[in-house]
Amino acid sequence: MGRPCRQLEAAAARAVLGAADTLLFDCDGVLWRGDAAVAGAPGTLARLEAAGKRLCYVTNNSSRTRQAYADKLRRLGFPAAAPRQVFGSAYCAARYLRQALPPGAAAYVLGGAAPLDPAVRAVLVGFDEHFAYAKLCQALRYLLRGDAACLLVGTNRDHRLPLEGGAAIPGTGCLVKAVEVAAEREAFIIGKPSRYIFDCVVSEFDIDPARTIMVGDRLDTDILMGNTCGLTTILTLTGVSTLEEVKGHQESDCPARKNLIPDYYVDSIADLLPALED
Repeated sequence: MGRPCRQLEAAAARAVLGAADTLLFDCDGVLWRGDAAVAGAPGTLARLEAAGKRLCYVTNNSSRTRQAYADKLRRLGFPAAAPRQVFGSAYCAARYLRQALPPGAAAYVLGGAAPLDPAVRAVLVGFDEHFAYAKLCQALRYLLRGDAACLLVGTNRDHRLPLEGGAAIPGTGCLVKAVEVAAEREAFIIGKPSRYIFDCVVSEFDIDPARTIMVGDRLDTDILMGNTCGLTTILTLTGVSTLEEVKGHQESDCPARKNLIPDYYVDSIADLLPALED
């Protein structure tokens, strides 16, 4: 039997939050939409921090630095966060490549066409608004030179990025897929739902999965990673995924879809405030 995915109301929320010492938050769709904070979200995080909870931010966005996220949190009225509390897929990809590549090796981050650099031992695919055929060709040249000796790494597989008003743009996953198809190889993925990004958090903080909560708005990234890593998972309905999708997974006979079901859901993380006010 799968998770019941209960609505997290005040009484249950007190117990769930009381049993946790760390909360991991996705950002866009959970804490803010674009450049506007979700109503009540800054106050909720301030209460959680005042209650002694460790707050970390885990995002698949590969286009911003840890410092940029810390600055945005402060600008939108959230509790001050140190850059070391932010785990983006670009930062975690850099950590991975430092560990995986030999000293002196370089990585080709999809960019403009240039002569082949003999030091390149990895191709890293992140979000690129200027992705072009020439860049795909350059990536393939590296991946075919020495075959598997050149790593193929993707920051995430998010195939679509939602915009205001129901619009969307193609996500990094589309670019990763293009390189994978051309190279006839599968990329190692850094971001959610890969557990590697969670392992990066664990490497910096003393975290017990049984006392950690993952709060996110996407079933196929946030919730799947949380469930895979043994965390308590909370879906917020201010972003991408819906309760209709959760119901579809609950009614499915596919075992893999059961891992997409969160333990709890809230309409917004501001719904946690009543449990923190006593």
